[in-house]
Amino acid sequence: MVKKVKAGEFIKLADRHPVIDVRSSIEFLSGHVSGALSIPLFTDEERSLVGTLYHKQGRDAAVLKGLDIALPKVHHYVMALNSLGGTGPVCLHCWRGGMRSEVMAEVFSRAGFQVFVLTGGYKSYRAFIREAFSKQAAIVVLGGMTGSGKTDIIRCLAGMGEQVIDLEDLASHKGSAFGALGQGIQPTNEQFENDLFRIWNGMDFRKRMWMEDESRRIGRIDLPPAFFGQVSNGILLKAVVDKNTRIERLVREYSGFPKTQLADALAKIRDGIGGTRYKESLKALDQDDFAKVVEMVLEYYDKAYTHAIEKRLNKNILPVSLEGTDPAIHARALLQVIKKTP
Repeated sequence: MVKKVKAGEFIKLADRHPVIDVRSSIEFLSGHVSGALSIPLFTDEERSLVGTLYHKQGRDAAVLKGLDIALPKVHHYVMALNSLGGTGPVCLHCWRGGMRSEVMAEVFSRAGFQVFVLTGGYKSYRAFIREAFSKQAAIVVLGGMTGSGKTDIIRCLAGMGEQVIDLEDLASHKGSAFGALGQGIQPTNEQFENDLFRIWNGMDFRKRMWMEDESRRIGRIDLPPAFFGQVSNGILLKAVVDKNTRIERLVREYSGFPKTQLADALAKIRDGIGGTRYKESLKALDQDDFAKVVEMVLEYYDKAYTHAIEKRLNKNILPVSLEGTDPAIHARALLQVIKKTP
């Protein structure tokens, strides 16, 4: 049986059943529903061929060519689905809910599967999730100067049962010029939004949710406008941490990376720290004086963060002094503050 469903229902079904993406591999790699499995009706080359035929000779010619390509591979499609090990319903989509999903839905239905097809395809899913980021949320933003240990605090809050969205983890980047060090390859912007939505959609919007203060861009990832607007309007708890503590933390975090990588990162902020100080930082790096490097870099980032704070839409900023280096203690201190905040 084949049933067409709209994006909202499709997303609910996707929590319980496998999602099959029948678009080509290149489309899938650009961005896909989180957790979806790729069983493409056409290869990238076949899709290009059918698309060219559609534009030159019309829909009928393209459909016939598509069927010529797909029908000999029906056994392969079914075997790929069977390899998932289940016999229950599946959710299926292509780009716009057209021929590709119709053909594959018919194949899977005849193989004994109940198939839910996304009306409007992946395009409608993308429109749905971008709108979903406008849903009003009680966001608490954890801010503070670079080296304040915000990421560790956020993870401790998650361990304490708080709702947390770790944006840097999703983006595979820590936000600064040094943010790519030790991280994996960043996802596409499209995939980041899909993965962010998966977490966003699973939140209890009656309760607060925490996230680290970020600029609109994390590495090469741009936060969705509606989502970033909500973060900018959230209450901000500003962690106030001793500068020496921040320097020591950053030395521990970054001094183990190859100097060539650190030098490349410094080059990205050369204009920001100034030519003379840039040369001084490279000299300090060469001499293994990591504390001096960090201190010069912090002068730049501290000024940048102060400027960013001044531009926040929500001026409700609560400084919280944090002593020591234990993120669990810091997390509990922040919880005490937020629980007393109206």
